[in-house]
Amino acid sequence: MSRITDAFQGGKAFIPFITCGDPSLEITEQLVYAMEEAGADLIELGIPFSDPTAEGPVIQEANMRSLSQGTTTDKIFDMVERIREKTRIPMVFMTYANVVFSYGTEKFLDRASKAGMDGLILPDVPFEEKEEFEAPCQERGMELISLIAPTSHERIKEIAGKAGGFIYCVSSLGVTGVRSKITTDVGAMVQLVKETKEIPCAVGFGISTPEQAEEMAKKADGVIVGSAIVKLCKEYKEACVPYVKEYVKSMKEAVSR
Repeated sequence: MSRITDAFQGGKAFIPFITCGDPSLEITEQLVYAMEEAGADLIELGIPFSDPTAEGPVIQEANMRSLSQGTTTDKIFDMVERIREKTRIPMVFMTYANVVFSYGTEKFLDRASKAGMDGLILPDVPFEEKEEFEAPCQERGMELISLIAPTSHERIKEIAGKAGGFIYCVSSLGVTGVRSKITTDVGAMVQLVKETKEIPCAVGFGISTPEQAEEMAKKADGVIVGSAIVKLCKEYKEACVPYVKEYVKSMKEAVSR
């Protein structure tokens, strides 16, 4: 069984996202351990990119802060290697096709798999073009995670049929960011997936409160939260670790209710 599949075995999964290098790579490493201790089941590590099209202002700014500090993909790989000496928690990278291309797809995936990453999310790669990343991912034992959006409708079954790891259900149209209310019928999206394939579905984009997390966990196998955590990193900077840990703990408790 893959580590990703494993993440969904113990009940509803809580999946936090952080931007690597914000406020620093040292803190990113500490955050991984703290979030695991707080109950995170799988961690998404964002590799910063200068033009993150799927991101709202919170994560865009985190990308800029990280890049301005000199964060590079190589330094992130080094950090993952250090993390892997201490923990087996499932981890996936979230970044953009350009980051992988400019590094060299094969070289990027070689380093990612050797460092111990379990998967990759590329929100700007459409389903029709995923093959060029998926095949080399699979050769290295990594999963390319598919995203489905509320507008995917008839494509949901097609995407689900070829998906691996888990499916990232985008709960809101537009970019990432905290939403006061989530109006998408997530349950219907998940049902369409499950009719096609028995694969875990995790919901993300816009979830920030324990109440939202609890509600979404009733309709899906896991909940993904990014912007709300990245906001804590911005607010508390080098001192953010205990605040993020406390937040992750409250969110994990909410999805487990």
